[in-house]
Amino acid sequence: MTTDQELPMDAQSATAMFAAKGIDVTLSKDQGVIKVVKHPGLDGERPMVGDRVTVHYTGKLLTGKKFDCSRDRKEPFSFNLGKGQVLKAWDIGVMSMQKGEVCTLLCKPEYAYGPSGSPNKIPPRSPVLFQMELLKFEGEMLTDDGGITRRIKVKGDGYTNPNDGASVDVHLEGSCGGRLFDCRDVSFVVSEAEDKGVPLGVDRAMDKMQRGECCLLYLKPKYGFGSEGKPEYKIGPHKDIVYEVTLKDFKRAKESWEMDLNEKLDLAHGVKHKGNQYFKAGLYFQAVIQYQRIVCWLEMECGSGIEQQKKIQEVLLTSHLNLALCFLRIKEFSQVVENCNKVIEIEESNEKALYRRGEARLLRNEFTLALADFQQVLQVNPTNRAARAQISICQSRIKEHHEQDKKTYANMFQKFAERDAEFGKPKRRRDDNKRSSMNGEVGIKRRRRSQDCPS
Repeated sequence: MTTDQELPMDAQSATAMFAAKGIDVTLSKDQGVIKVVKHPGLDGERPMVGDRVTVHYTGKLLTGKKFDCSRDRKEPFSFNLGKGQVLKAWDIGVMSMQKGEVCTLLCKPEYAYGPSGSPNKIPPRSPVLFQMELLKFEGEMLTDDGGITRRIKVKGDGYTNPNDGASVDVHLEGSCGGRLFDCRDVSFVVSEAEDKGVPLGVDRAMDKMQRGECCLLYLKPKYGFGSEGKPEYKIGPHKDIVYEVTLKDFKRAKESWEMDLNEKLDLAHGVKHKGNQYFKAGLYFQAVIQYQRIVCWLEMECGSGIEQQKKIQEVLLTSHLNLALCFLRIKEFSQVVENCNKVIEIEESNEKALYRRGEARLLRNEFTLALADFQQVLQVNPTNRAARAQISICQSRIKEHHEQDKKTYANMFQKFAERDAEFGKPKRRRDDNKRSSMNGEVGIKRRRRSQDCPS
């Protein structure tokens, strides 16, 4: 059906032919996108809204003229399904496919290039054909580290999402290895979901969800129950879990721009207290969220007087120090250095900031920089025994590093010498042979000259 010879020449006959052999995959059943399967895909799941899908495609007019083809470019095409990144026909058609499936889509103009067409390629109000192959699909990554993956089962309504501090009503169904361990309706405050026993990953996904949305969240241990597991749910340490989450309703919290400075400072006190509680419980990621909220509120504030400016700096300084300590615990050392630098911008000789930055640099094997930080700590407070001990460790590590460098370079030079010696022997033999050959030729020439000369 997709060869040039078999292509129909008009929209009416094309629609009739596809309708007889295929299925209408539009919700309204208006024959806007009719699909004919050429090769069935693998049995199993189909892509969901938001999934990252990868396809090969060929686009043709009803005349058989090809206007686009990913195979000609020798590169498949990827996009997020149902997000309006591609033609409406693609979003609808690919959502009906299975992995490995090859099909042809007949698309009405309103589902493709519309009344205008595409200059020099598609005439106005033209139906088009697409041969599609679904190569693969995967959920939407909500975090840079791939710890939270979302797949949307039911798309939500509206254009707003819950923010940190919002009150949400959700239905949860948690499973591990196919076993359901959690099924309940629960209300919680976004950024404080831990108080209701809701995993960090569910909390962090809230600001991506819409009212009425139902999605599957695939959570790595960091965003689930971590290295401790959840004994009450009979879940061991370092287990991946899946939560089906339905956002029934929510009420947004005030945004930063909706609050005045005094309101921010008042809220910061309570948020800091919540962060300290999480820190003491060993919930460092949850604590980070609280301290970062404070920084977000106040980092662009100047205050109207010296007292307000001083108060803002005190709160920011404490928040950055707390963030540095949290990041030390979870071994994100670049974040430790960044937050300590923020403190030092406010207070150049802050003992805690210098010490924590030194710790992070030491753990990153930046021994010289760490040594300088601990030496500065002693300048601020000569009685700081911990800094003095860290200086000894830095000096020892620097010495070990230099000794290792000496051994490395000594071995390197030894290998170079051995290689040069090995390559030099045949060269000398060749040079000796060449010299002897040249001497022989010179001798012959001398004898010949002596014969030619008069006696």
